[in-house]
Amino acid sequence: MAARDTRARSSDFLRLVLLICLSVIVMLADRRTEYLDNARSILAVFITPLQFIASTPDRLGTWIQEAFTSEESLNQAYTRVRGENMKLRARLQRMQALEAENASLRRLLAAAEKVPDQVLMAELVDVSLDPYTHKLIVNRGVTDGIYLGQPVLDPEGVMGQVTETMPFTSAVTLITDPSHATPVQVERNGLRAITFGTGTADKLKVSYLTHNADIKIGDVLVTSGMGGRFPAGYPVAEVMEIVRDASEAFLRISAKPVARLERSKHILLVWQGIQKDFSEEDFGEGE
Repeated sequence: MAARDTRARSSDFLRLVLLICLSVIVMLADRRTEYLDNARSILAVFITPLQFIASTPDRLGTWIQEAFTSEESLNQAYTRVRGENMKLRARLQRMQALEAENASLRRLLAAAEKVPDQVLMAELVDVSLDPYTHKLIVNRGVTDGIYLGQPVLDPEGVMGQVTETMPFTSAVTLITDPSHATPVQVERNGLRAITFGTGTADKLKVSYLTHNADIKIGDVLVTSGMGGRFPAGYPVAEVMEIVRDASEAFLRISAKPVARLERSKHILLVWQGIQKDFSEEDFGEGE
C-alpha cells in the first residue's frame, strides 16, 4: 500500500515537472515566434463568454449599489433644492411686500405734498376686533400733539377721525362706523349732504336729499368743511346707487369710500388751518 502511494506521488511529481517544462517551452515559443497567435485568438473566443459570466455577480452587485446610491443622492439633492426654492419664494414674497409698502409710502408722500395743512404720518398698529365698530389704533398719541376729532387721511381720501388719545397711541374711528357722520358736498355742483357709516367697509349712505336734488351716480363727494371737523375739499366717497321711491321723502343713496379703509397701513393726521411745515422725520418715525 505504501509502495503504491509512493509510485502515485512520483507519477504526479513527474507530470508536474513535464507540465512546467511544457509551459516554459510554450512561453518561449510565444515570445520568439508567431505560431501561437492564432491559437491565442481562438482560445480568446471561447474564454471571453466565461469571463463575462464569471464577472456578472460582481458587476450586478456594483450596479445595485450605484443604483441605491444614486437614488439616495437624488433624494438628498431634491430635498436641498426644494428647501432652497422655499427660501427663495419666501424672500420673493417679502420683496413683493416691501415693494408694495414702498409704493404705498410714495403715494402717501405725494398726497402729503398736495395737502395744504400741517400733516404727520402714522402707522397702523392694531385693528379693533369688535364687529360692530370700525376702529384702528395708530402709533401716534398725545406726545405727538394728536387731539380728539383730528382728521385722518390716506393717499386716496378721508378715512375718519381720532376719537381717543393716549400718550403714544390713538384710536381712529372710520367713516364707515355706524356712529360716524361726515358733512360732504357734491364736487360737481357744491350740493351739501351728510354721509353716515353703515357698518360695511365699502358702503356709506347719503341722507336727507330730496327727490329734486341734483346728484348723479359717479359724483364724487368731498368734505364740505361744515362742523369744523374736516377741512373742506378732501375726497370722501363716490356715489354708486340712487333709489327714487315716491313713497319716501328722501332719496336712498349709497356711496363707496375712496380711501383704502381695509388696506392702508400708513395714514396722515391733519392739523387743519396750520401752515404745512413738515420734515422727513415726520415720515421716518412712522415707518
